[in-house]
Amino acid sequence: MNKAVSISALSRRDTQISILIIGFMFFIFGFVSWVNAILIPYFKIGCELSNFQAYFVTFAFYISYFVMSVPASFLLKKVGFKRGMMLGFWLMSLGAFIFLPASMTRTYPVFLLGLFTLGAGLAILQTAANPYITVLGPQESAAQRISIMGIFNKGAGVLAPLVFAAVVLKATDSDLFKNLASMSGEARSAALDELVGRVTIPYAIVGSVLFLLGLLVRYSPLPEIDTDSESDEQALSNSGKTSIFQFPHLILGAIAIFLHVGTQVIAIDTIIGYAGSMNIALLEAKVFPSYTLLATIAGYILGIIFIPKFISQVNAFRICTLLGTIFTLGIIFGHGEVQFLGHQVDMSICFVILLGLSNSLIWAGIWPLALDGLGKFTKLGASILIMGLCGNAIMPLFYGYLADIYDLRSAYWVLFPCYLYLVFYAVYGHKIRK
Repeated sequence: MNKAVSISALSRRDTQISILIIGFMFFIFGFVSWVNAILIPYFKIGCELSNFQAYFVTFAFYISYFVMSVPASFLLKKVGFKRGMMLGFWLMSLGAFIFLPASMTRTYPVFLLGLFTLGAGLAILQTAANPYITVLGPQESAAQRISIMGIFNKGAGVLAPLVFAAVVLKATDSDLFKNLASMSGEARSAALDELVGRVTIPYAIVGSVLFLLGLLVRYSPLPEIDTDSESDEQALSNSGKTSIFQFPHLILGAIAIFLHVGTQVIAIDTIIGYAGSMNIALLEAKVFPSYTLLATIAGYILGIIFIPKFISQVNAFRICTLLGTIFTLGIIFGHGEVQFLGHQVDMSICFVILLGLSNSLIWAGIWPLALDGLGKFTKLGASILIMGLCGNAIMPLFYGYLADIYDLRSAYWVLFPCYLYLVFYAVYGHKIRK
């Protein structure tokens, strides 16, 4: 294992190369994660599922973060960042290959196993990459660096549903979806087998690429950096601390991550179904997650321009949490038909898209505040924050459950208490140190 070096020992060129490599990794994270937005309605049709069952796509994928994040921190401590990242890519590769037998037999639980394995590999990579990019420069510009990573991540998210739809869906599928209900049992089963079987080749390619990426990262010029070093002041402050739970601002930050990622995945992964409730067909609605992600990218760009020169990252964080609260109320109470980029929609869907803007700088706001002052506890602290990503698994299930009981619009009430907590953390919660 390469010897870890201090951040201060890295040259400007080394830092820039490191940011570029980590940015590429965030692009891969985004592509694999945000394709779920179209996998949900795809499996709902192909595997004949309810709303609640369909959202097990996100549950299986993201619950692995809860299971794997703490083991990932110990793995990274033992083998280092680069070997750990290689193993993360290889585990993701295995998850992609599990899609092959699942697609050949149209077995939803096997798809879920593949998604869990993909998520487990991604948990290792995220546990490495997020603290890495957070400490790779001054703390006051951490939100700026995380925003750059966000552009890579969400840029891939814009492409992922469109690429998946282009590869897997056909122009004639709208007629197929309409005719499924009237088909006989055998003909219906054959049509669904053919539909689901289309993912076999794409995921075989994805699995192969992920395996190769693991090798490339292992032998890349990415340095092993020391994320656990402490200043004399930090060492004195942390000298009596023996447990990660003695950092309340970190634990409250993990809850904030849980709720934030839940709101983010709901805004992106439910919008196709919500558009469907307005009689917009899947082949037309496939672009709506990209609109939400583009709004997020716009927020990142604003963050890069204005933070920290014109506005502090904590104030940007506060503004975004307040906007999320307001936009949620817009979804619930906004009514009226509007023309939006060539689509005839209820205005409430515009507020779902705007959630992308409000969510843009929340992640970047939480990380540096939650990891502040952790010193030697940084890797474990990062893994606790990554555990919070299981909010992606659990929150959509609440949404799906409420959607089945009430309706798709009313289910968005689940976002409101989440944003209220995020406002609390941004204003006061991150300051609690005892």
